[in-house]
Amino acid sequence: METDVFPALGHKYIDDVAAADIRELMLAIESRGARDVAKRAHETTGQIFRYAIARDIATRNPAADFKPRDILAEASSENFARVNTKDMPTLLVKMESYDGDAITRLAMRLMAYTFVRTSELIESQWPEFDLDNARWDIPAERMKMDTPHIVPLSRQAIEILRALKLLTGKGRFVFPGANDKNKPMSNNTILFALYRLGYRGRRTGHGFRGLASTILHENDFAAEHIELQLAHQKRKKVAAAYNHAKYLSRRAAMMQWWPDYLDAQLAKAGESDSSISRKRTAIPAKMARIKLSGRVRLPIATHARALQPTV
Repeated sequence: METDVFPALGHKYIDDVAAADIRELMLAIESRGARDVAKRAHETTGQIFRYAIARDIATRNPAADFKPRDILAEASSENFARVNTKDMPTLLVKMESYDGDAITRLAMRLMAYTFVRTSELIESQWPEFDLDNARWDIPAERMKMDTPHIVPLSRQAIEILRALKLLTGKGRFVFPGANDKNKPMSNNTILFALYRLGYRGRRTGHGFRGLASTILHENDFAAEHIELQLAHQKRKKVAAAYNHAKYLSRRAAMMQWWPDYLDAQLAKAGESDSSISRKRTAIPAKMARIKLSGRVRLPIATHARALQPTV
């Protein structure tokens, strides 16, 4: 808002803002390569006008005159570029050695383990998770296909989530925003972290999905199980109510195999990188003072090792 919307529209009386003003704002944002930000500007502006109309501050909502797809170019497939499978061990090593914010590092790892969409991850809320039953239920309104989705949680994913519980568990969002804890993490946070690791133009958070799909198919997992877990198929709402849990036990086995595979790749690549072992044992004093419950296994502290970046 402060970066784009306020400078463009903040000086106008609210009823003087026209659809053309919002359109020009969005096109200006898109021109710098930030298509998703342009879409969010449209959404946020529309929310402001709806709020104002409900309180008799404005008379109409100009953002409702068009949809983002009416003016923005279609997203290029290059936005979802990914590294090759042979490069994956190096990527995993770099992710493990990431020296930025601890929550961002854990977000990247959880995305790799679960291969959900970026928005599904960063907007996740604690009530969606049942860690005791190893299950994450994403409601339909947060899914691209508008149907509920179940993510079986691996041992590794649960360990990350228990670590995150120590860091963000008192709030609503698993990954709260850096400046406003009542909002989710920016969808650029993971992308920029991957840029810092040297993957600009080669990988986005979405790319984990393609990588998982390729490797799971290559290892003879059933295509239907993979597609259901990727939530690719648009289903009728009635069918979705029954089918979102289809093949759940087999999907759970697949979702455990995948993190085990990633961990094996990381172990192979990390054998020659001593920084990985140092990172895994660098537990800050702050974490050492936290009394963990009996349900939390020792590796949880390891995964929560970086409440502050190690120096």
